[in-house]
Amino acid sequence: MSDVLETQVLVIGGGPGGYPAALHAADHGLKVVLVDEDPKLGGVCLNRGCIPSKALLHVAKVIREAHEVAEIGVSYGEPKLDLDKLRNFVQQKVVGKLTGGIAQLCKGRSVETVNGHAEFVDANTVKVTGANPKTVRFQHCIIASGSLPAMPKTFAIGDDRVMDSTGALLLPDVPKTLLVVGGGYIGLEIGTVYAALGTKVTVVEFLDSILSMADRDLVKPLETKLRGQFENIYVSTKVTGVEATREGIVAKLEGKDVPPQMTFDRVLVSVGRRPNSQNLALEKAGVKANERGYIPIDKQRRTNVPHIYAIGDVGEEPGLAHKATAEARVAVEAILGEPAEWNPRAIPAVIFTDPEIAWAGITEKEAQEKNVPHDVLKFPWGASGRAVALQITNGLTKMLVDPESKRVLGVGIVGTGAGEMIAESVLAIEMGAVARDVLESIHPHPTLSETIMESAELAYGAATHVAKPRKAAKAGGG
Repeated sequence: MSDVLETQVLVIGGGPGGYPAALHAADHGLKVVLVDEDPKLGGVCLNRGCIPSKALLHVAKVIREAHEVAEIGVSYGEPKLDLDKLRNFVQQKVVGKLTGGIAQLCKGRSVETVNGHAEFVDANTVKVTGANPKTVRFQHCIIASGSLPAMPKTFAIGDDRVMDSTGALLLPDVPKTLLVVGGGYIGLEIGTVYAALGTKVTVVEFLDSILSMADRDLVKPLETKLRGQFENIYVSTKVTGVEATREGIVAKLEGKDVPPQMTFDRVLVSVGRRPNSQNLALEKAGVKANERGYIPIDKQRRTNVPHIYAIGDVGEEPGLAHKATAEARVAVEAILGEPAEWNPRAIPAVIFTDPEIAWAGITEKEAQEKNVPHDVLKFPWGASGRAVALQITNGLTKMLVDPESKRVLGVGIVGTGAGEMIAESVLAIEMGAVARDVLESIHPHPTLSETIMESAELAYGAATHVAKPRKAAKAGGG
């Protein structure tokens, strides 16, 4: 017979939305139970996504930089790969350390953690199945069950050489050839890792460009570099089928100027993620999900059942870890009766390739589509002393401002460290800053952050290191 737990707040899911929600609630004196299927807390992001991929991308960057520095007179030998040691670094020294830290945080805050699968019995009860079955009765519930890699039927052929992102990040081996299906950020990040380790990578994207969600001028420097690192990048191309053979996975392709089929040692399917809501028995609690599996929520993150909340990937897009963490605070404050509301002006997005791409606020593409008045201010990194010293002059920083008020509407960056630099712009947009606020904030020299300051200067004529193109003067009357 299962144990019965009584709690004020039940959190389902221990990822970047779930465990912060549990800790916030506990910090405010609430009794909290956190249920997660994975024996290690941290969710997909920490165990099988954001963190292991960034650890591997760091390794890839070191390999590339050791090769590139030969151009300025410093040469190293070819890298020697110890795959077991690399796996251990990722899984034990990085992932293991962080998951252990979260477990200690929960223990220190008296959050009771339960390992198992949660399903609703009714609107105030869940049953947890697993090695130690439990029944949990709750006053409030926060669903933070995350998302899963999408695997279309075309690729579900029962062969482990066809991988999703989870399988690819475990580094089963370093294949000679890899097909990446999908030119989004997951596919390009993982493809970058394998290319640095010596794999010949081919990317196939159905749309007419990779990273279709980002502005083209930000994508261009990355695409130029990736075309030098990857074997092929095919856009406007569809994989119509895959077949397992002794020689490899045969992929049938359909598109302009592409071979009808190609054979690869492994295939990575990275065509998006789907919300993890199907096996929660939501209907027993009266919670509604839409046809895509997302749970509709209001500005307090409440579902249609007022004492049940949903945050993170299962609630609404975009599926970003930092969005889930921010939503956790809103949901807990709503439970506490505080006047909390989800209404961010800027949710930053970062693609951790080399160069990185980051943006916050409205993109130029969105501004054009929505007819939002805007001026575009671009600062090329070729005019940055720091970028020249680091030999990363292919970068670009651009700022979108309102033509009249000069309020900062959005910022986009492509280049080394873009993900670290974007936080300043998030703050500027959230605070309603105008370009003069940014340019009059003294930035340290020589740094890449100065490119944000000088982009802002362009709103008022010209930046110190680059002139803004001036409109032709009107002819005077006589």
